[in-house]
Amino acid sequence: MTGPVNSQAAPISRRQAWILAARPKTLPAALTPVLVGTALAIHDGVFDLLPALAAALGALLLQIGSNFANDYFDYFKGADTPDRLGPTRVTASGLITPAELRWGMVVIFGLAALVGIYLIIVGGWPILAVGVASILAAILYTGGPFPFGYYGLGDLFVFLFFGLVAVCGTYWVQALTLDWPVVIAAVPPGLLVTAILVVNNLRDIETDQRAGKYTLAVRLGRRGTRLEYTLLIGAAYLFPFILWLVYAFHPLVLLPWLTLPLALRLLRQIWREEGRILNKALAGTAQLGLFFSLALAIGLIF
Repeated sequence: MTGPVNSQAAPISRRQAWILAARPKTLPAALTPVLVGTALAIHDGVFDLLPALAAALGALLLQIGSNFANDYFDYFKGADTPDRLGPTRVTASGLITPAELRWGMVVIFGLAALVGIYLIIVGGWPILAVGVASILAAILYTGGPFPFGYYGLGDLFVFLFFGLVAVCGTYWVQALTLDWPVVIAAVPPGLLVTAILVVNNLRDIETDQRAGKYTLAVRLGRRGTRLEYTLLIGAAYLFPFILWLVYAFHPLVLLPWLTLPLALRLLRQIWREEGRILNKALAGTAQLGLFFSLALAIGLIF
């Protein structure tokens, strides 16, 4: 367990502390796969507004709950130390007590479960399985006896839940069916959200290693992690071509290629910089994921 690490905690109000705990900058990452899944539903003529909105709300709640859980469990595992390079963590800084944050997790995941009940009524037992798995993954990322974020499995789980599960689940609650183009379109959002995690873990390699948090970045080292980031970004741009060439989507599905200059700029940053300055690359990668997914959604719709 660590003590308070932020001497600037006093000027932050309670409301600001809870907003900080929710990590607003991470929330677009939860919405982009819902956007792509809904665009596919519009493309296929099966769009349904209420399930789409419920999927978006559920995704936001799960992301906030996951952020609360990460803050809470990292505090008790000693991962949030004074030399941490990322944004302020509310538990370690003393802005919110562990007991309060634990109740915050209960409330947020409870609300997510309520939204999930509606989605289960709409989408049936597959959504029940997805919902339970999503809540468990959000908690077990840093909590429980085997926190997979501490054993190099975080990248895989982020790709699965922010890509395949989120996009396919959003499409399913509107169409009640799946086909291969949906799965193909689900891959790029998953890759780009995973790239956000990779930047975060690249920045924190040294502090994570000292805390016994053996992320994939810790295991791969700096060069290997930068190569992973490069492969994730590069692979994301291949899948619109698959939709166009293999599944005969309109050429507008290639619109995400307009974001390539931003991707190249980020790659230069990743390969040249390290430490706290990577926070800019992290924010830029989140922007890339949002812009890429918006462009893909527009291409799918029109």
